[in-house]
Amino acid sequence: MMDRRTALRGLFTPATILGLDATFAAHRTDAAQVGAKDKIKVTKLETFVLKNSWVFVKISTDAGITGWGEMLKDDAKACAAGALEVAGYLVGEDPTRVTHHWQAIHRGAFYRGGPIKTAISSGIDQALWDITGKVYGVPVHRLMGGPTRDRVRVYGTVNAENGVNAMKTLLRPAGRAPYKHAEGTAYIESCVELFKELRKKHGSGVDIGVEFHGAVQPTTAMVLMKALEPYNPWFYEEIAQALNVDIMAEMAKKTHIPIATGERIFTKWGFKEILEKRAATILQPDICYAGGITELKIIAGMAEAYYTPMAPHNPQGPCSLAASLQLAASIPNFLVQERGDNEYADLLAKPLPPIKNGYRPLLTDPGLGITIDENKLKAQVGEPRPYRPSYDKDDGSIVDW
Repeated sequence: MMDRRTALRGLFTPATILGLDATFAAHRTDAAQVGAKDKIKVTKLETFVLKNSWVFVKISTDAGITGWGEMLKDDAKACAAGALEVAGYLVGEDPTRVTHHWQAIHRGAFYRGGPIKTAISSGIDQALWDITGKVYGVPVHRLMGGPTRDRVRVYGTVNAENGVNAMKTLLRPAGRAPYKHAEGTAYIESCVELFKELRKKHGSGVDIGVEFHGAVQPTTAMVLMKALEPYNPWFYEEIAQALNVDIMAEMAKKTHIPIATGERIFTKWGFKEILEKRAATILQPDICYAGGITELKIIAGMAEAYYTPMAPHNPQGPCSLAASLQLAASIPNFLVQERGDNEYADLLAKPLPPIKNGYRPLLTDPGLGITIDENKLKAQVGEPRPYRPSYDKDDGSIVDW
């Protein structure tokens, strides 16, 4: 005897459930797991902190469907604990009301915003989208209007075999970042020489961004930006601390090289000022702590109104990449995906589709489009990396890193 839900899994397809044509149905890789009118509820929320500080959230349902997401890798334990607090609200709710839950989690808190609060929303949001895609048997980008492109450009490590021809570099001669308030001429020249050699090695066919990482003080940053211009950097990233928007906007006016920022900016409200003041012309929100898929879709719409492309930040794991790729597939103003060349074989049950000519194919499996191997993931659970401040090796003062 089969219950109604089991029977529906075999009878219904995305085409019949959503009233879509056969061309659309051809893109599905699995049948919808519940019927269009079936009710589904969240039964459990779990978090996992890995030894490399990545934080995962898993949401289970009474339909046997699970969803996965990731959160901020810094303050890992705080993010994991905060997500568990949300379980009191989420358990018993319909997981497919994704936007409703985003609003409830954000606005249900008296103190809002910041990296930890939005990281909690981000990880849960990814997991809910993962579940919703699996409910209807389609990848998330199909639920967000369908693909805007056929493939996604990625950057990371330049590789002739897979065609990746874009990268980013930190300039750290003498084993340190240019963190002093006014670096001397010799040190600036050393930074420029490093980039010059990198440009000579890869030629003009490789795009090379320069990561300032918010560690370079404005007085030094302006000198360094001007000195690097002759070698055509792809972009300058985080030329000032994220909260120093006015200074960033001032420096952006003094160079023709695009300015990129966003990895430490949260929600639509944080990016509003960046766009209005033209402090950056490339936005780099992180899907694990800027608000998840739901919020990045809104940020992308705001950016489009300013003719500004998106290049999502990604220093995390497979859910971070998969969610970012789903976003890239659904927005018109996408530029490139950071660390899109990472394969995450140590956490996935099924390999990602291979990169070709510097582009990764769209993820077409239901939900986020990946399958987490829970046994592999649990084998890496442990104490996150310890908190480590950075010091000026000359005088022992604390510096940005």
